[in-house]
Amino acid sequence: MPSVLSALAFFFVMTAYYIVRPVRDQLSGAVGSQSLPLFYLVVFVVMLLLTPVFGMLVTRFRRKQLLGWSYTFFVLCLLAFVPAFVAQDQIGARNLGVVFYVWVSVFNLFVVSLFWSFMADIFSSLEARRVFPLIALGGMAGAIFGPGITKLLVGVIGVAPLLVVSAIALAIAEIMLLTLSSNHERSGVAQEPIGGSLWAGAKELWSRPFLRYMAILMVLGDGIGTLAYALMADYAKVHLTDKVLRTSFYNDMDLVTNLIGAVLQLTATRWIMVRFGAGRALVVPALANLVLLVAVWVYGIGDITVLGLTTPMLAIMMVGSRAFAYGMTKPAVDALYTRVPRETRYKGKNFVETAVWRFGDFAVTSGVQVLAAIGITAAGMAGMGAGISVVAAWVAQRAGQSPDLAPDTPHDASEEKASGATA
Repeated sequence: MPSVLSALAFFFVMTAYYIVRPVRDQLSGAVGSQSLPLFYLVVFVVMLLLTPVFGMLVTRFRRKQLLGWSYTFFVLCLLAFVPAFVAQDQIGARNLGVVFYVWVSVFNLFVVSLFWSFMADIFSSLEARRVFPLIALGGMAGAIFGPGITKLLVGVIGVAPLLVVSAIALAIAEIMLLTLSSNHERSGVAQEPIGGSLWAGAKELWSRPFLRYMAILMVLGDGIGTLAYALMADYAKVHLTDKVLRTSFYNDMDLVTNLIGAVLQLTATRWIMVRFGAGRALVVPALANLVLLVAVWVYGIGDITVLGLTTPMLAIMMVGSRAFAYGMTKPAVDALYTRVPRETRYKGKNFVETAVWRFGDFAVTSGVQVLAAIGITAAGMAGMGAGISVVAAWVAQRAGQSPDLAPDTPHDASEEKASGATA
Protein backbone atom coordinates (compact mmCIF):
# COMPACT_ATOMS: atom_id res chain seq x y z
CA MET A 1 0.00 0.00 0.00
CA PRO A 2 1.29 3.52 -0.81
CA SER A 3 0.44 4.77 2.68
CA VAL A 4 2.49 2.03 4.37
CA LEU A 5 5.51 2.51 2.11
CA SER A 6 5.22 6.28 2.60
CA ALA A 7 5.21 5.86 6.38
CA LEU A 8 8.27 3.58 6.20
CA ALA A 9 10.10 6.05 3.96
CA PHE A 10 9.35 8.90 6.36
CA PHE A 11 10.55 6.71 9.24
CA PHE A 12 13.99 6.51 7.64
CA VAL A 13 14.01 10.20 6.64
CA MET A 14 13.40 11.24 10.23
CA THR A 15 15.79 8.63 11.61
CA ALA A 16 18.52 10.15 9.43
CA TYR A 17 17.68 13.67 10.57
CA TYR A 18 17.37 12.91 14.28
CA ILE A 19 20.73 11.19 14.33
CA VAL A 20 22.46 14.38 13.14
CA ARG A 21 20.18 16.83 14.99
CA PRO A 22 21.79 16.41 18.44
CA VAL A 23 25.19 16.51 16.71
CA ARG A 24 24.22 19.94 15.37
CA ASP A 25 22.67 21.12 18.62
CA GLN A 26 25.72 20.28 20.71
CA LEU A 27 27.62 22.81 18.58
CA SER A 28 25.12 25.58 19.38
CA GLY A 29 25.23 24.53 23.03
CA ALA A 30 29.01 24.92 22.94
CA VAL A 31 28.90 28.57 21.83
CA GLY A 32 25.61 29.80 23.37
CA SER A 33 22.80 31.92 21.96
CA GLN A 34 25.04 34.85 20.98
CA SER A 35 26.15 32.90 17.89
CA LEU A 36 22.67 31.82 16.82
CA PRO A 37 21.81 35.04 14.91
CA LEU A 38 24.95 34.47 12.82
CA PHE A 39 24.00 30.83 12.22
CA TYR A 40 20.46 31.74 11.18
CA LEU A 41 21.53 34.72 9.07
CA VAL A 42 23.83 32.51 7.02
CA VAL A 43 21.07 29.89 6.70
CA PHE A 44 18.58 32.53 5.52
CA VAL A 45 21.00 33.88 2.89
CA VAL A 46 21.74 30.36 1.68
CA MET A 47 18.01 29.61 1.44
CA LEU A 48 17.43 32.71 -0.68
CA LEU A 49 20.26 31.70 -2.99
CA LEU A 50 18.88 28.17 -3.28
CA THR A 51 15.31 29.27 -4.02
CA PRO A 52 15.87 29.81 -7.77
CA VAL A 53 18.03 26.66 -7.91
CA PHE A 54 15.22 24.56 -6.47
CA GLY A 55 12.74 26.34 -8.73
CA MET A 56 14.90 25.48 -11.73
CA LEU A 57 15.03 21.80 -10.74
CA VAL A 58 11.26 21.61 -10.23
CA THR A 59 10.65 23.46 -13.49
CA ARG A 60 12.86 21.30 -15.70
CA PHE A 61 13.00 17.81 -14.21
CA ARG A 62 10.48 15.08 -13.50
CA ARG A 63 9.56 14.27 -9.93
CA LYS A 64 11.52 11.01 -9.81
CA GLN A 65 14.70 12.73 -10.97
CA LEU A 66 14.20 15.54 -8.44
CA LEU A 67 13.81 13.05 -5.60
CA GLY A 68 16.77 10.92 -6.63
CA TRP A 69 19.26 13.72 -7.20
CA SER A 70 18.29 15.65 -4.06
CA TYR A 71 18.50 12.70 -1.68
CA THR A 72 21.72 11.38 -3.23
CA PHE A 73 23.34 14.80 -2.81
CA PHE A 74 22.58 14.87 0.92
CA VAL A 75 23.76 11.28 1.44
CA LEU A 76 27.14 12.18 -0.07
CA CYS A 77 27.35 15.35 2.03
CA LEU A 78 26.81 13.39 5.24
CA LEU A 79 29.75 11.17 4.41
CA ALA A 80 31.89 14.19 3.51
CA PHE A 81 31.37 15.73 6.98
CA VAL A 82 32.83 12.75 8.85
CA PRO A 83 36.48 13.92 8.68
CA ALA A 84 35.47 17.40 9.87
CA PHE A 85 33.92 16.02 13.05
CA VAL A 86 36.94 13.85 13.69
CA ALA A 87 38.90 17.13 13.79
CA GLN A 88 36.23 19.19 15.65
CA ASP A 89 38.57 20.24 18.46
CA GLN A 90 41.11 21.55 15.96
CA ILE A 91 38.56 23.29 13.73
CA GLY A 92 36.63 24.81 16.64
CA ALA A 93 32.94 24.50 17.57
CA ARG A 94 32.07 27.97 16.23
CA ASN A 95 33.69 27.48 12.81
CA LEU A 96 32.36 23.98 12.33
CA GLY A 97 29.06 25.06 13.83
CA VAL A 98 28.40 27.74 11.21
CA VAL A 99 29.00 25.32 8.34
CA PHE A 100 27.26 22.28 9.80
CA TYR A 101 24.34 24.23 11.24
CA VAL A 102 23.67 25.72 7.82
CA TRP A 103 23.98 22.38 6.11
CA VAL A 104 21.69 20.51 8.56
CA SER A 105 19.08 23.27 8.27
CA VAL A 106 19.17 23.01 4.47
CA PHE A 107 19.11 19.21 4.74
CA ASN A 108 16.11 19.17 7.05
CA LEU A 109 14.05 21.77 5.26
CA PHE A 110 14.62 20.57 1.71
CA VAL A 111 14.47 16.82 2.38
CA VAL A 112 11.38 16.99 4.59
CA SER A 113 9.64 19.66 2.51
CA LEU A 114 10.27 17.68 -0.68
CA PHE A 115 8.92 14.54 0.98
CA TRP A 116 5.64 16.21 1.90
CA SER A 117 5.32 17.91 -1.48
CA PHE A 118 5.56 14.44 -2.98
CA MET A 119 2.93 13.14 -0.55
CA ALA A 120 0.58 15.99 -1.53
CA ASP A 121 1.10 14.88 -5.13
CA ILE A 122 0.03 11.26 -4.69
CA PHE A 123 -2.82 11.60 -2.17
CA SER A 124 -6.05 13.57 -2.47
CA SER A 125 -7.27 15.98 0.20
CA LEU A 126 -9.75 13.48 1.63
CA GLU A 127 -7.12 10.73 1.64
CA ALA A 128 -4.62 13.08 3.27
CA ARG A 129 -6.88 13.74 6.24
CA ARG A 130 -6.95 10.00 6.91
CA VAL A 131 -3.41 8.90 6.05
CA PHE A 132 -1.18 11.91 6.71
CA PRO A 133 -1.37 11.51 10.51
CA LEU A 134 -0.37 7.86 10.04
CA ILE A 135 2.48 8.78 7.68
CA ALA A 136 3.56 11.45 10.17
CA LEU A 137 3.43 8.75 12.84
CA GLY A 138 5.94 6.74 10.81
CA GLY A 139 8.17 9.80 10.82
CA MET A 140 7.63 10.22 14.53
CA ALA A 141 8.70 6.62 15.06
CA GLY A 142 11.90 7.47 13.19
CA ALA A 143 12.26 10.60 15.30
CA ILE A 144 12.11 8.34 18.37
CA PHE A 145 14.36 5.65 16.93
CA GLY A 146 16.97 8.20 15.78
CA PRO A 147 17.62 9.65 19.26
CA GLY A 148 17.47 6.13 20.69
CA ILE A 149 20.18 4.81 18.38
CA THR A 150 22.18 8.00 18.92
CA LYS A 151 22.04 7.60 22.71
CA LEU A 152 23.12 3.98 22.33
CA LEU A 153 26.02 4.67 19.97
CA VAL A 154 27.40 8.13 20.83
CA GLY A 155 29.22 6.94 23.94
CA VAL A 156 30.63 3.93 22.08
CA ILE A 157 31.63 5.17 18.61
CA GLY A 158 31.71 8.93 19.22
CA VAL A 159 30.08 11.76 17.29
CA ALA A 160 31.64 11.54 13.80
CA PRO A 161 30.62 7.93 12.91
CA LEU A 162 26.99 8.80 13.62
CA LEU A 163 26.96 10.65 10.28
CA VAL A 164 27.60 7.37 8.44
CA VAL A 165 24.62 5.76 10.19
CA SER A 166 22.48 8.75 9.18
CA ALA A 167 23.61 8.46 5.55
CA ILE A 168 22.58 4.79 5.43
CA ALA A 169 19.10 5.61 6.78
CA LEU A 170 18.62 8.40 4.23
CA ALA A 171 19.70 6.13 1.37
CA ILE A 172 17.06 3.55 2.40
CA ALA A 173 14.41 6.31 2.43
CA GLU A 174 15.49 7.38 -1.06
CA ILE A 175 15.04 3.86 -2.45
CA MET A 176 11.51 3.68 -1.01
CA LEU A 177 10.50 7.08 -2.39
CA LEU A 178 11.78 6.23 -5.85
CA THR A 179 9.77 3.00 -5.70
CA LEU A 180 6.66 4.98 -4.74
CA SER A 181 7.20 7.40 -7.59
CA SER A 182 7.65 4.56 -10.11
CA ASN A 183 4.51 2.78 -8.86
CA HIS A 184 2.50 6.00 -9.04
CA GLU A 185 3.58 6.63 -12.64
CA ARG A 186 2.78 3.03 -13.62
CA SER A 187 -0.72 3.54 -12.22
CA GLY A 188 -1.32 6.01 -15.04
CA VAL A 189 -0.61 9.25 -13.19
CA ALA A 190 2.64 10.35 -14.83
CA GLN A 191 4.19 13.50 -13.43
CA GLU A 192 5.96 15.63 -16.00
CA PRO A 193 8.11 18.63 -15.03
CA ILE A 194 5.93 21.34 -13.52
CA GLY A 195 7.35 24.20 -15.59
CA GLY A 196 6.66 27.82 -14.77
CA SER A 197 8.90 30.46 -13.22
CA LEU A 198 12.01 29.80 -11.14
CA TRP A 199 10.78 32.36 -8.59
CA ALA A 200 7.15 31.22 -8.62
CA GLY A 201 7.29 30.23 -4.95
CA ALA A 202 8.32 33.72 -3.86
CA LYS A 203 5.86 35.41 -6.22
CA GLU A 204 2.94 33.29 -5.03
CA LEU A 205 3.53 34.50 -1.48
CA TRP A 206 2.09 37.86 -2.55
CA SER A 207 -0.68 36.57 -4.82
CA ARG A 208 -2.06 33.53 -2.94
CA PRO A 209 -3.83 34.20 0.42
CA PHE A 210 -3.23 30.66 1.68
CA LEU A 211 0.54 30.99 1.29
CA ARG A 212 0.50 34.33 3.09
CA TYR A 213 -1.29 32.74 6.02
CA MET A 214 1.22 29.88 6.00
CA ALA A 215 4.15 32.31 5.96
CA ILE A 216 2.77 34.36 8.88
CA LEU A 217 1.94 31.22 10.83
CA MET A 218 5.42 29.86 10.14
CA VAL A 219 7.09 32.98 11.55
CA LEU A 220 4.81 33.20 14.60
CA GLY A 221 4.84 29.50 15.46
CA ASP A 222 8.52 29.00 14.81
CA GLY A 223 9.31 32.15 16.74
CA ILE A 224 8.12 30.51 19.94
CA GLY A 225 10.21 27.41 19.35
CA THR A 226 13.26 29.48 18.37
CA LEU A 227 12.90 31.59 21.52
CA ALA A 228 13.03 28.43 23.64
CA TYR A 229 15.93 27.09 21.59
CA ALA A 230 18.00 30.26 22.06
CA LEU A 231 17.41 30.32 25.82
CA MET A 232 18.21 26.61 26.04
CA ALA A 233 21.52 27.18 24.21
CA ASP A 234 22.55 29.57 27.00
CA TYR A 235 21.50 27.00 29.62
CA ALA A 236 23.53 24.26 27.91
CA LYS A 237 26.60 26.48 27.60
CA VAL A 238 26.63 27.09 31.37
CA HIS A 239 25.57 23.67 32.68
CA LEU A 240 26.76 21.20 30.01
CA THR A 241 30.41 21.73 29.17
CA ASP A 242 31.20 18.38 27.51
CA LYS A 243 30.18 17.74 23.89
CA VAL A 244 29.06 14.15 24.56
CA LEU A 245 26.99 15.32 27.56
CA ARG A 246 25.43 18.10 25.46
CA THR A 247 24.64 15.66 22.65
CA SER A 248 22.99 13.30 25.13
CA PHE A 249 20.96 16.11 26.73
CA TYR A 250 19.57 17.39 23.42
CA ASN A 251 19.01 13.81 22.35
CA ASP A 252 16.90 13.12 25.46
CA MET A 253 14.76 16.19 24.78
CA ASP A 254 14.19 15.01 21.21
CA LEU A 255 13.22 11.55 22.45
CA VAL A 256 10.60 12.85 24.90
CA THR A 257 9.31 15.35 22.33
CA ASN A 258 8.74 12.65 19.76
CA LEU A 259 7.13 10.23 22.21
CA ILE A 260 4.55 12.88 23.07
CA GLY A 261 4.14 13.71 19.37
CA ALA A 262 3.51 10.04 18.59
CA VAL A 263 0.78 9.89 21.23
CA LEU A 264 -0.84 12.98 19.71
CA GLN A 265 -0.81 11.44 16.23
CA LEU A 266 -2.32 8.21 17.53
CA THR A 267 -5.10 10.02 19.38
CA ALA A 268 -6.07 13.67 18.99
CA THR A 269 -4.54 14.64 15.63
CA ARG A 270 -6.25 12.11 13.37
CA TRP A 271 -9.56 12.48 15.23
CA ILE A 272 -9.54 16.28 14.85
CA MET A 273 -8.48 16.18 11.19
CA VAL A 274 -11.03 13.57 10.14
CA ARG A 275 -13.93 14.99 12.14
CA PHE A 276 -13.30 18.74 11.97
CA GLY A 277 -10.78 19.21 9.15
CA ALA A 278 -7.11 20.15 8.94
CA GLY A 279 -7.81 23.83 9.66
CA ARG A 280 -8.98 23.14 13.21
CA ALA A 281 -5.86 21.05 13.85
CA LEU A 282 -3.77 24.19 13.23
CA VAL A 283 -5.44 26.13 16.03
CA VAL A 284 -4.89 23.64 18.88
CA PRO A 285 -1.04 23.83 18.93
CA ALA A 286 -1.16 27.63 19.17
CA LEU A 287 -3.40 27.31 22.23
CA ALA A 288 -1.07 24.70 23.73
CA ASN A 289 1.85 27.11 23.26
CA LEU A 290 -0.15 29.77 25.06
CA VAL A 291 -0.52 27.52 28.12
CA LEU A 292 3.16 26.51 28.11
CA LEU A 293 4.41 30.10 27.79
CA VAL A 294 2.16 31.32 30.59
CA ALA A 295 3.65 28.55 32.76
CA VAL A 296 7.20 29.79 32.01
CA TRP A 297 6.08 33.37 32.63
CA VAL A 298 4.70 32.39 36.05
CA TYR A 299 7.28 29.83 37.21
CA GLY A 300 10.41 31.07 35.41
CA ILE A 301 12.98 28.90 33.61
CA GLY A 302 14.58 27.34 36.68
CA ASP A 303 14.64 23.64 37.54
CA ILE A 304 11.43 21.98 38.70
CA THR A 305 10.69 18.39 39.71
CA VAL A 306 8.23 16.38 37.59
CA LEU A 307 7.53 12.72 38.40
CA GLY A 308 10.64 12.62 40.55
CA LEU A 309 12.87 14.03 37.79
CA THR A 310 14.46 17.48 38.00
CA THR A 311 14.47 19.40 34.73
CA PRO A 312 14.43 23.06 33.63
CA MET A 313 10.95 24.53 33.14
CA LEU A 314 12.30 25.86 29.84
CA ALA A 315 12.96 22.28 28.68
CA ILE A 316 9.33 21.35 29.43
CA MET A 317 8.10 24.31 27.40
CA MET A 318 10.46 23.46 24.54
CA VAL A 319 9.44 19.79 24.50
CA GLY A 320 5.71 20.57 24.65
CA SER A 321 5.84 23.19 21.91
CA ARG A 322 7.81 20.93 19.58
CA ALA A 323 5.60 17.92 20.30
CA PHE A 324 2.49 19.79 19.15
CA ALA A 325 4.35 21.24 16.16
CA TYR A 326 5.48 17.82 14.95
CA GLY A 327 2.51 15.80 16.18
CA MET A 328 -0.33 18.04 15.02
CA THR A 329 0.70 21.19 13.12
CA LYS A 330 2.82 19.45 10.50
CA PRO A 331 0.30 16.84 9.27
CA ALA A 332 -2.45 19.48 9.29
CA VAL A 333 -0.41 21.93 7.19
CA ASP A 334 0.61 19.27 4.70
CA ALA A 335 -2.99 18.07 4.33
CA LEU A 336 -4.03 21.61 3.39
CA TYR A 337 -1.35 21.70 0.66
CA THR A 338 -3.21 18.92 -1.17
CA ARG A 339 -5.81 21.57 -2.02
CA VAL A 340 -3.50 23.84 -4.03
CA PRO A 341 -1.95 23.42 -7.53
CA ARG A 342 1.20 21.33 -8.02
CA GLU A 343 3.43 24.38 -8.56
CA THR A 344 2.34 25.73 -5.18
CA ARG A 345 2.88 22.33 -3.53
CA TYR A 346 6.51 22.31 -4.57
CA LYS A 347 7.69 25.89 -5.15
CA GLY A 348 5.43 27.90 -2.85
CA LYS A 349 5.55 25.38 -0.02
CA ASN A 350 9.31 25.06 -0.33
CA PHE A 351 9.83 28.84 -0.20
CA VAL A 352 7.68 29.20 2.93
CA GLU A 353 9.33 26.25 4.66
CA THR A 354 12.89 27.31 3.83
CA ALA A 355 13.51 31.02 3.27
CA VAL A 356 10.56 32.33 5.31
CA TRP A 357 11.24 29.90 8.14
CA ARG A 358 14.90 30.87 8.44
CA PHE A 359 14.13 34.58 8.19
CA GLY A 360 11.92 34.05 11.23
CA ASP A 361 14.75 32.23 13.04
CA PHE A 362 17.16 35.09 12.39
CA ALA A 363 14.63 37.75 13.43
CA VAL A 364 13.72 35.95 16.66
CA THR A 365 17.28 35.15 17.78
CA SER A 366 18.36 38.72 17.02
CA GLY A 367 15.37 39.96 18.99
CA VAL A 368 16.32 37.77 21.95
CA GLN A 369 19.77 39.39 22.02
CA VAL A 370 18.24 42.89 21.91
CA LEU A 371 15.67 42.13 24.63
CA ALA A 372 18.35 40.59 26.86
CA ALA A 373 20.57 43.64 26.34
CA ILE A 374 17.84 45.99 27.58
CA GLY A 375 17.16 43.84 30.64
CA ILE A 376 14.13 41.75 29.63
CA THR A 377 14.28 38.43 31.49
CA ALA A 378 13.51 35.03 30.01
CA ALA A 379 10.21 35.01 31.89
CA GLY A 380 9.35 38.39 30.35
CA MET A 381 10.12 37.05 26.90
CA ALA A 382 7.80 34.13 27.62
CA GLY A 383 5.03 36.59 28.43
CA MET A 384 5.54 38.24 25.05
CA GLY A 385 5.46 34.81 23.45
CA ALA A 386 2.07 34.16 25.04
CA GLY A 387 0.67 37.18 23.22
CA ILE A 388 2.17 35.90 19.96
CA SER A 389 0.41 32.56 20.51
CA VAL A 390 -2.97 34.31 20.61
CA VAL A 391 -2.24 35.93 17.24
CA ALA A 392 -1.02 32.59 15.85
CA ALA A 393 -4.30 30.91 16.83
CA TRP A 394 -6.27 33.56 14.90
CA VAL A 395 -4.05 33.25 11.81
CA ALA A 396 -4.35 29.43 11.94
CA GLN A 397 -8.13 29.67 11.96
CA ARG A 398 -8.06 31.98 8.93
CA ALA A 399 -5.64 29.71 7.04
CA GLY A 400 -8.00 26.75 7.23
CA GLN A 401 -10.72 28.88 5.61
CA SER A 402 -8.56 30.53 2.94
CA PRO A 403 -10.68 31.32 -0.15
CA ASP A 404 -8.11 29.95 -2.63
CA LEU A 405 -8.15 26.41 -1.21
CA ALA A 406 -9.85 23.87 -3.47
CA PRO A 407 -12.72 21.86 -1.91
CA ASP A 408 -12.16 18.34 -0.58
CA THR A 409 -12.62 16.16 -3.66
CA PRO A 410 -11.26 12.79 -4.84
CA HIS A 411 -7.79 12.84 -6.38
CA ASP A 412 -8.25 12.56 -10.12
CA ALA A 413 -7.75 14.56 -13.25
CA SER A 414 -10.70 16.80 -12.49
CA GLU A 415 -9.12 17.79 -9.20
CA GLU A 416 -5.95 18.91 -10.92
CA LYS A 417 -8.02 21.04 -13.30
CA ALA A 418 -10.05 22.49 -10.46
CA SER A 419 -6.92 23.21 -8.44
CA GLY A 420 -5.26 24.85 -11.42
CA ALA A 421 -8.29 27.08 -11.87
CA THR A 422 -7.71 28.54 -8.40
CA ALA A 423 -4.23 29.74 -9.29
